[in-house]
Amino acid sequence: MKSKLLLGTMLFAAMSAYAQVATLNENFNSFTQGQGQSVFPQNQWTAIYPAPVGNPPPMMNIIAATATDNFVQAYSGANQNSPEYLISPQIVAPAGDKTLTFKARRNTGSAPGSVQAGLASNPTDMSTFVPLANATTLTSDTFQTITIPVPASTSQYIVFKFVGAFAPHTVIEIDDVVYNQASSLSVSDQVKSKEEVRFAVNADQMALDFIIKKDPKNIQVYSAAGQKVAEGKLSGRSFDISRLQTGVYYILIETAEGSAVKSKFIKK
Repeated sequence: MKSKLLLGTMLFAAMSAYAQVATLNENFNSFTQGQGQSVFPQNQWTAIYPAPVGNPPPMMNIIAATATDNFVQAYSGANQNSPEYLISPQIVAPAGDKTLTFKARRNTGSAPGSVQAGLASNPTDMSTFVPLANATTLTSDTFQTITIPVPASTSQYIVFKFVGAFAPHTVIEIDDVVYNQASSLSVSDQVKSKEEVRFAVNADQMALDFIIKKDPKNIQVYSAAGQKVAEGKLSGRSFDISRLQTGVYYILIETAEGSAVKSKFIKK
């Protein structure tokens, strides 16, 4: 009887260890540091690499920023234009009520590279990868925060796609991955920004009028389904939404200081 109970406990523990997760909050600090293709799988995160074209091969590393702070480093090796992928643990199928936020940068001295977040239905087959937004080209060695609405989907893996398009030996780094329910967004919902950002839909519903000291670097607008429907900069103190249909929209504002501000608005 005791052996049967023990076996049942072991099976339950194994099943629980690989259960789907509803949210992610991963800073990689609990990961074992190391370099090479053997670093993953780790803590249910996995990696997929392209076939190497020379030495050294592509690899995904866990690097220590400090004694208590790790991040993931995607190194392209001798490859160029060959994507490598970092895959999350299995998540509960997205219902369209959460956002994905992460930090990314190129390593000091590396050529620029790109990172693109997406979803996949099979963690070993990247032909199932579906982008959530356009790839971001990383030209700075300072971490920038990227926030993306995640639409409803049957795919259950969050995937980060790294590409060194400009040169071999590209080094891209990622940290602080958070997949969670979007907070209740007010007119100005600041995310690590010292700069106050206020805006409102103007009377004719054709533009967003901003009250801001410095023009944002970039503005992205997403539909309620998570599709990007507009992107650009201010013209004067306005952002054109004349082509948008009536409905609820999410807006991501990259401020002049490089911080991210997320909010929403309703076009009537």
